[in-house]
Amino acid sequence: MANKAHFRALEKMYLGAPVNEYYKPQVHIEEGEAEIRIPIREDFFHAAGAAHGVTYFKTADDSSFFAANSLVDDCFVLTTNLNLYLERPIAVGIIIGRAKVVFKSKTLFNTECILTNNNGDVIGRATATFFTTSRVPLDSNVGYVKQP
Repeated sequence: MANKAHFRALEKMYLGAPVNEYYKPQVHIEEGEAEIRIPIREDFFHAAGAAHGVTYFKTADDSSFFAANSLVDDCFVLTTNLNLYLERPIAVGIIIGRAKVVFKSKTLFNTECILTNNNGDVIGRATATFFTTSRVPLDSNVGYVKQP
C-alpha cells in the first residue's frame, strides 16, 4: 500500500532545499515514481542560448532520486551512478523529468528517467543506480516531517 504521508514529506523536504530557491521546481512523488518540473529561464543558458546540461542533470537526478527514495522511508538513498543522454536543446518552457524504479533489490535501485519539454518532446534520457542505505536519516534535521 502506498505511503502518501511519506511521499508528501519527501516533496516538502525537496522544496525546502536551499538549491531549489534558485531553480523553483515543482515535484510530485508516488510509489516508485517521481516527476520534477523546472521552468526554463535565460539565466540557465550556456553561450549558445539554450539550457546548460546542469539543468538536465538536476532534473534527471532529482526525479530519479525521489522515485527510489519513495520506496525507502528511514534514510536517504545514495546516487552511485547516473548516465545522462542529451537529445535536443531546450530554451523555453518547462523541463519535465519523469522517473520510475525499474529494478530493486535489498541494497540497490535502478531507475529510468525521460526528460521532455512541456510539448511532450523527448529532450533527454537517464538511467541511474542508487544504494538503499545511508547514514543520513529522514528526519526533521533534513526537513522531512510526516503529517498524520
